[in-house]
Amino acid sequence: MFVLRRIYSPVFFFQIIFLLNISMYTTEPENEHLENKNIESSITPQILKDSNTSEHEETKEIVFSKTEETKPEMSKNGCPPQGTLNKHITNGVLLLMIWCAIWSVSGLSLHPEANLLGLFIVFYSSLVGGKLLELIRIPSVPPLPPLLGMLLAGFIIRNVPFISDLVHVSNRWSSTLRNTALTLILIKAGLGLDPQALKRLKRVCLRLSMGPCLMEACSTAVISHFLMNFPWQWGFLLGFVVGAVSPAVVVPSMLLLQDKGYGIEKGIPTLLVAASSFDDILAITGFSTCMGIVFSTGTILHNLLISFRNIIIGILLGVVLGIFVRYFPSEDQTKLPLKRACLVLSMCISAVLGSNYIGIHGAGGLCTLVLTVTGGLNWTKDKTAVQKIIAIAWDIFQPLLFGLVGLEVSVASLESEAIGICIATMSLALTIRIVFTFFLMAFAGFNFKEKIFIALSWMPKATVQAVLGPLALETARITSPSLIPYSKDVMTIAFLAILITAPNGALLINILGPKLLACHDPKKIKPELTRLELH
Repeated sequence: MFVLRRIYSPVFFFQIIFLLNISMYTTEPENEHLENKNIESSITPQILKDSNTSEHEETKEIVFSKTEETKPEMSKNGCPPQGTLNKHITNGVLLLMIWCAIWSVSGLSLHPEANLLGLFIVFYSSLVGGKLLELIRIPSVPPLPPLLGMLLAGFIIRNVPFISDLVHVSNRWSSTLRNTALTLILIKAGLGLDPQALKRLKRVCLRLSMGPCLMEACSTAVISHFLMNFPWQWGFLLGFVVGAVSPAVVVPSMLLLQDKGYGIEKGIPTLLVAASSFDDILAITGFSTCMGIVFSTGTILHNLLISFRNIIIGILLGVVLGIFVRYFPSEDQTKLPLKRACLVLSMCISAVLGSNYIGIHGAGGLCTLVLTVTGGLNWTKDKTAVQKIIAIAWDIFQPLLFGLVGLEVSVASLESEAIGICIATMSLALTIRIVFTFFLMAFAGFNFKEKIFIALSWMPKATVQAVLGPLALETARITSPSLIPYSKDVMTIAFLAILITAPNGALLINILGPKLLACHDPKKIKPELTRLELH
């Protein structure tokens, strides 16, 4: 049974699926490498045979220049180590991290078959729901995000009597998978940060990423305290849950507008894409701090000191591991992007699940973020390839994430009065956020229409809410059953926030973008900030 627990753990199971998907990614580069070797071998005799002609001399120079460019730089002093020693160290640490990830969730369930069947149903139902929503096309209306169909699929499974009897997923499995999805979100955010773009964005990006999130968190705390009788600590926890914007909705819509040339003269798509990562990081950090305060029994000062300690631990551990993944694996190894992606995934998942297991909440998330940012700075050539591999892992966990969130919401347990109060709280806080974002962009070089577009496009919520919403409920079930009513309200508001703002936000971005933003030829204007460098 001890071995079966490890074999049937969700992380181990989906690592197998992830590696099967990765195999499709790795075979093509190998074939291309073999083709390149055949081409070079066929060209080389011709160069040696006809070396007197100028054309073949030029070809020889090209071949030699390519080999010189691809030759990895070897350290002269042997530090960090290269070659076989570096490879053995990398593989050893990778296996250790995979073992840690499996060990951290080894005792999940005594009946793994029931959990696996439920996960299969949720996974494929969410996939079908997302695909069906993509197929629904209304004339003159932009397509809706697939994540909404995934959310509704889980909601239907929970509330249809016959189907709900077949699906049984334990809270521990659900929590582990959602924490893994949170880890992937943080990895994507860390690798997606562009230092060069951030230098150009400067104060505008910081204002847009921090100001609206903090304002919505504070306004939600005040409104929920007086309207829903929430304690202040629960109000701020709820505020950071709903305060994050969703890159899953904003980024695809912005890239579509950028390809068509809307807003690229002032770099509006670039600004929103870059700021969305910072916005999520701030919300997750604030939520982790509030979680430590809400579920702790000490004084407020003691809880704040513990949260500060966890932040320091997470940052220091992230820096150390980030420096490690800079040099391990070394540049002379094969399948470098795949090894880097697997090493980062195993380290980050172990950090998040391990920190929750030993009670250092929030440290794992910060460690993940700092690790990816620190390590990614040295991956100038292979960073895009690593991001593609992480995207494959996210494609696996995204249907599970939104399907499991929908699975937590039961119509029978919802009261009409509670739904009305939750919608009122969310709507008031969202209105304050939109108005504050409009005035926050007052001195950033935008005109009136552009300010309206930025304010309205900064409202979609989905990914972070799907992860953070159920965490408080799961923690309350385990540690403090008396706090379950508050956590259920947090879960309900998170569900309603996704259901209302994700489709409406996507529609507003795609409809108002061509009407409010100036259009320019993408071939003539590079899609980056050109007029906002001084702000």
